[in-house]
Amino acid sequence: QVHLVESGGGKVQPGGSLKLSCAASGINFRLFAMHWYRQAPGKERELVATITSAGGTNYADSVNGRFTISRDNVYNRVYLQMNSLKPEDTARYYCNTIRQGNSFYGQGTQVTVSS
Repeated sequence: QVHLVESGGGKVQPGGSLKLSCAASGINFRLFAMHWYRQAPGKERELVATITSAGGTNYADSVNGRFTISRDNVYNRVYLQMNSLKPEDTARYYCNTIRQGNSFYGQGTQVTVSS
């Protein structure tokens, strides 16, 4: 069974930084693309960043240049370094992967950007 556990969220002032972590189990981690999504209250869940099994990355326009996704295939973790945070980055952030056509999410971690 695929199991994803996010951590690292919290409250930060505008302009601050946070690093999210996602621990994955139940998959041969190094073979899978990993994604970070976020969902703000009253809004649809949106794709924030992707890292392929080969290490290629892609970002939503809204975070490009401020967020960095990375992975550690030894410890089966994916990270999201978030810099220059804005109030509009406030959301619950979810780790995601797709295996055999099924999409798996963790429970999420809350990020609040507020002064």
